[in-house]
Amino acid sequence: MFIETETTPNPSSLKFLPGEAVMGQGTREFATPEAAEASPLAQAIFDTGEVTNVFFGSDFVTVTAAPGSSWTDLKPQVLSILLDHFVSQAPLFAPGSAGGISVPAEDADLMVEERAEDADIVAQINELLETRVRPAVAGDGGDIQYRGYRDGVVYLQMQGACSGCPSSSATLKHGIEGLLKHYVPEVVEVRAA
Repeated sequence: MFIETETTPNPSSLKFLPGEAVMGQGTREFATPEAAEASPLAQAIFDTGEVTNVFFGSDFVTVTAAPGSSWTDLKPQVLSILLDHFVSQAPLFAPGSAGGISVPAEDADLMVEERAEDADIVAQINELLETRVRPAVAGDGGDIQYRGYRDGVVYLQMQGACSGCPSSSATLKHGIEGLLKHYVPEVVEVRAA
């Protein structure tokens, strides 16, 4: 098995491409070692002691190195962990019961309470995010999550390599905001959630 690596706009993050599916659908971000306990793979990467974020995309894993860490030392460790995981076909997530799991309401992650009269605008925003923005952001080793719309302001959260990236605010303000304003005239601003 050969795992490709790609740089990302975030100099602290590397994107690892194992050549097979990582997440069947959706994405998952682990921002702490405690959160990583849900995944043996994420936990093993955090166990290197030099990682601050692990992000699973559809066919990639993005790892963010801790400040002061060197990719020269960390990259071989991460590659070894990924090789072991994918060659052994280990499960991505730890088995468990659904006992402690509650399904949040669809709008539980929203920053603002949305109004029914904004439903068409929200649908347009989400379609643009899904078809134009998410594929581009995934190409850089990250993802973007919609967190709400109110009074012309769209709230978005960057994930993976994109969270904490020096150019993420420029991406939000100049790239995504420009796109949304062009196609959805009601949008006046995009803010980081």
